[in-house]
Amino acid sequence: MELFESLKQKINGKNISIVFPEGNDVRVLGAASRLAKDGLIKPVILGDKNEVEQVAGDANIDLNDVQIIDYLNQPQDQIDAMVSAIVERRKGKTDEAKAREWLKDPNYFGTTLVYMDKIDGMVSGANHPTGDTVRPALQIIKTKPGVKLISGSFIMQKGDQRYLFADCAINIDLDAAGLAEVAVESAKVAKTFDIDPKVALLSFSTKGSAKGDMVTKVQEATELAKQQAPDIPIDGELQFDAAFVPSVADKKAPGSNVAGHATVFIFPELQSGNIGYKIAQRFGGFEAIGPILQGLNKPVSDLSRGSNEEDIYKVSIITAAQTLS
Repeated sequence: MELFESLKQKINGKNISIVFPEGNDVRVLGAASRLAKDGLIKPVILGDKNEVEQVAGDANIDLNDVQIIDYLNQPQDQIDAMVSAIVERRKGKTDEAKAREWLKDPNYFGTTLVYMDKIDGMVSGANHPTGDTVRPALQIIKTKPGVKLISGSFIMQKGDQRYLFADCAINIDLDAAGLAEVAVESAKVAKTFDIDPKVALLSFSTKGSAKGDMVTKVQEATELAKQQAPDIPIDGELQFDAAFVPSVADKKAPGSNVAGHATVFIFPELQSGNIGYKIAQRFGGFEAIGPILQGLNKPVSDLSRGSNEEDIYKVSIITAAQTLS
């Protein structure tokens, strides 16, 4: 089944709520309106109600089924509760005055609603750099128990082919432990999107064919990942052709339970991950869906500032699906 049809079936009727902090953006409002009409999620828009309605009216966007929260004009008791939640969560790192200041920022306000279980997930970034979306999530929602970092994956899709690439968005250069964590989290995320995870940790070397610190890091990460997730097929270090092409795998990595059949590709550092997914997208004709933020306790998605309405619609569906895992 096509990915988004499958995801729509999963989230339909679940009453999943998603908050959009960028309420004055016509792309966001258009996507929210469509999501509400399609009955997929309950969209919550943050912004000045008059301004939001003006932007929607100018673009002929129907917001009848979309909730609007004027985050700068909320009842004092609600703000006090949110401040208390932030102060408690930050355990002395953020005082009450700072928390009140944070709540004047729509990304912090939306993140806090998600943390307090008032809303299920958040989608932002159409008008903000990645840091403005990720920072509040790391400070307030934080990572899952046992997970130390977040990472960014892309679903790469073309026809009936579907793969996951990571980390292509967040961590510039990880050590072996971090790379292993990304591998395990990526396998979990892959399952959410109907990908049977066979995880390849990539390198310019296959099974010791080359030497160097970069190779050693991937070898160590592979062993750590196997220990952390013994039930998931994981192998490395593998060159991309050995991971992807069965005939090459037979020669370079005979006996591997992943080589030649990998569906989840873990890049050794951000530079190669970012280059790799864009080559697959532009040369290979794959649709790159993401980035999907992995490792957070609750789902938050970061949009590209070049996103169009359709991109925001799809990322919102992905975010809603993540609430079910």
